[in-house]
Amino acid sequence: MRKSAVFLGLAIAALAAGGCASKLTGDTYSRDEARAVQTVRMGTIAALRPVRIEGTKTPIGAGAGAVVGGIGGSTVGSGRGSAVAAVIGAVAGGLLGAATEEGFTRTQGVEITIREDDGAMRAYVQEVSEGEIFRVGDRVRVLTVNGTSRVAH
Repeated sequence: MRKSAVFLGLAIAALAAGGCASKLTGDTYSRDEARAVQTVRMGTIAALRPVRIEGTKTPIGAGAGAVVGGIGGSTVGSGRGSAVAAVIGAVAGGLLGAATEEGFTRTQGVEITIREDDGAMRAYVQEVSEGEIFRVGDRVRVLTVNGTSRVAH
């Protein structure tokens, strides 16, 4: 019975952590950005650099890990030993859950430095989009809506 609860808790934690991840690609818009007027600037890519975009760090991963770790720890020993093991399991599970969430939601990104037509040099970071390949010298559009900018061909 307790093993079933542990596995159920792990499954819920994995789904919760995965459900929190939002895309940071140039072709993904939030609901608030949809149908909003965007400012469009044109420019030429001057430099590209691969970057890593850190994952999310919400209380969900740590909380789910703590619950699963506490349940798992409580199955060790009996009496006071079980309570101590539950606390240790909860702390360790919380740390592991937070690290797992961050790892699952970490993504590969690209820093795109653009010389815009007005002469300004600006850098933009976004998640690498499948099928979208940027090259130095490419003409691109910089779209900005509600303070969020993205680069597209």
